Amino acid sequence: MSASPLGALGDATRRRILEFLADGEQPVGALVAALAEERAISQPAVSQHLRVLRDAGLVCVRSDGSMRLYSLDPPAIEAAASWLTGLLDRAPFSQPLDALATEVARGARGRRSSVGTTHADTA
Repeated sequence: MSASPLGALGDATRRRILEFLADGEQPVGALVAALAEERAISQPAVSQHLRVLRDAGLVCVRSDGSMRLYSLDPPAIEAAASWLTGLLDRAPFSQPLDALATEVARGARGRRSSVGTTHADTA
């Protein structure tokens, strides 16, 4: 059964593995060592995460003797990035951040002015 690329990206450990693989092809042992510096994780757990990433099509694996080397699968990464970019291009995400800042400032001014108003002032 094939996992969805975006579903595979839902796990922080898998996203971290992809970050390590962005530096180039790596064996499982190097990934285990890098992840172990940040959190307690076993080699079987890393292998399971790699399987999910492989099933989702985000990483490729090749054998070099007895070593298995993992790397990013650029077309799959680009497809996921393209989908996310398309989502961000849709409203309400397409509004500039300065418009959001303006609305936040308006809300803050409105709260400040309503705090200074008493019941007697409005009657």
